[in-house]
This record gives sequence, C-alpha cells and structure tokens, in this order.
Amino acid sequence: MAKSPFVLTVQRHPRYTLALAAFVLCAYWFLSTPTLPPSPVRYNANNELQARLEREERKYRAMLPQRQELITRYGPTPAQVVMFPPDQDPWPPYTVWDFFPPLYNCPHELDRLGALGDGGKWICGMSRIQDKPDCVIYSFGIDSTYLFEATLLQSTRFCQVWIYDSTKGAGAEGHIPRALRHRAHFGKLALGASDRHGASDEPKTWTLKSLMAENGHSHIDFLRLDVEGWEWETFRGIVRDFTMERGNPGGGGPHAPNKDNATSGWGVAEREGVLPFGQLQIELHVWNQRFQDFLEWWELLEVAGLRPFHNEINLVYANYNRHSGVELAEVSDGVSKGAGR
Repeated sequence: MAKSPFVLTVQRHPRYTLALAAFVLCAYWFLSTPTLPPSPVRYNANNELQARLEREERKYRAMLPQRQELITRYGPTPAQVVMFPPDQDPWPPYTVWDFFPPLYNCPHELDRLGALGDGGKWICGMSRIQDKPDCVIYSFGIDSTYLFEATLLQSTRFCQVWIYDSTKGAGAEGHIPRALRHRAHFGKLALGASDRHGASDEPKTWTLKSLMAENGHSHIDFLRLDVEGWEWETFRGIVRDFTMERGNPGGGGPHAPNKDNATSGWGVAEREGVLPFGQLQIELHVWNQRFQDFLEWWELLEVAGLRPFHNEINLVYANYNRHSGVELAEVSDGVSKGAGR
C-alpha cells in the first residue's frame, strides 16, 4: 500500500515532526488552561499626588470667603441675590455660575468622552478605571444616542455600566455595539430621594442606596445624572443617606445649628461619612431656582466632600432659549475625601 506523502515528508525531515509536536502541545496548553480572573489594579503610593490634592483643598477653601464677599456685594444676603441679573442699569457683572467656579483641578488627565457638542462629558483620570477589574458605572437619564455610555465601554476593559431611564428599558440595548452588550445593563426606573417601586408605582423610583444594595454594589467609580430638574431633591436624599452632620448622629437637617459653621466657610453643618462614588457628572437645571436654595444645595454637596473640577454651560439649550438665560450646565465633581479607590 502506498504511503501518504505527509508520512514520507515527516520521515525524511525530522524537524517537521518536532514542529508538529510543538504546535500540538501549544494548542493543548492554550485550550486547556483555565481563564484566570483579572488581577486587581494596584497603585503605588504617590506622595506627589497627595501633596497636589492637599494644595487643591487649601486653594478651594480659600475661595469660600471670596464667594461670601460676592454675595455681600450683590445681595447683601443670599435671598437678595438674583440668579441672572436683568439687562438694565446697573448691569451687575455676574451670573449664578460665577459664585461656584470649578476651582479644584483634576489631579489626573482630563478627557471629554462621547459626542462633540451636546452629550459629551468631562472625566478626570480615565486611566484609573481603564483596566480596573471591579469598575462600576451608573448612568441615569439617557439621550437618544447612548454614545457616551458606548464610549465608556469601548474605553475600558472590565467596566460594567448600569444604564437607567424612566422611559427606556432593556429594549434600548440595541444602541450599544453588540460586542459590548455583555457589560451593559438596562433598567426602566427613575432615581429619587425616596423609594417608590411597588406594583402600582409608575415610574418606579429608587434611591441610590437601595439600587446599589439591589445590585450588590458598595462603590461606584463614575456616577452620571441628567434627571431633568429632579437633581435637587435627589441629591439631598443621597447626602442624607450616606453622611450625617458632624457631632449630630441624629441628623437635624442642613440648617441645624452648628457652632463650627462660622469658621468653616459654609452656611450648612459639616458632615461625616463618605459618598459611595468616586466621581460625579451631573447636569444642573436651574429653572425657577432661587439663589439661596441653590447656595444651600451646593454647600451641602461641598460639606459631603464633593469638589467641582469642570463645568460646561449647555450652550445648545441657551441658543434655543435665549429669553431665559444659561440655565443648564454640566458640572463634573470629584469626591475629595475617602476617594482612595
């Protein structure tokens, strides 16, 4: 019986035999080796980073008396400050946004992700979550493109993105590229200051604390909110759920007396505890807001540890609503305490 040409070739050229054996062994090793979970990302101690953060905190606190001086100049009380002064004499040179500058510099690289124009967001330290195995992202309130969420998925290896909207559910997954959908999770619900998600409640409303518990999360790396004016009530609830007034375990509200207020630079009581996220990106809608209410809300976030490092006025909205002023702004905040993750 004639021998196979392949057998003859192997017999004449032993090196082919060795190459074939090596190939078979490599294939066996590759296919039989179990897939190991990703190793946790470890960051070396960075004294320079710590010094930079301390400098930014000192600089930010030094700004607080200047804010008060501006209030006194155009008030003289918060209740007398107009959010957007009218176009008439004496034309005071400010808007509400001038009282709350994003003075706290991002200690890492600063990137804008998503679409150009409306929809893009500013993120501090994208490299910190690029290869982070347990990266968790929450996004509330979605536009029609999902481009920002898709870009986050494309820019990271392991991040799981939870996408919530009160009008869109799991059917929205078609907006995310197929190869990335296994890391995207969708839910039709609203974020609020109290839980209302019983059988008859519509829309289903969850607090951040309850939703994190439902998902089994203790920390969110990046939190994005665009909840069309509900951010004021919602974030008061978040601060209340995760922090407490310093020296007052029973709470008492943001205007409870606190002997340290006069020296802290804030008109609200300082708070203890850590917010459950490393970074916040939120669109503020100041429709019908009074300055004193905006100030109290902003200071509540400050005493809870948030520091703004970027803001972007929504000029698309301003262009189509020229009679009402620049009432929408995208604000990016980092948590200045307890953000060591």
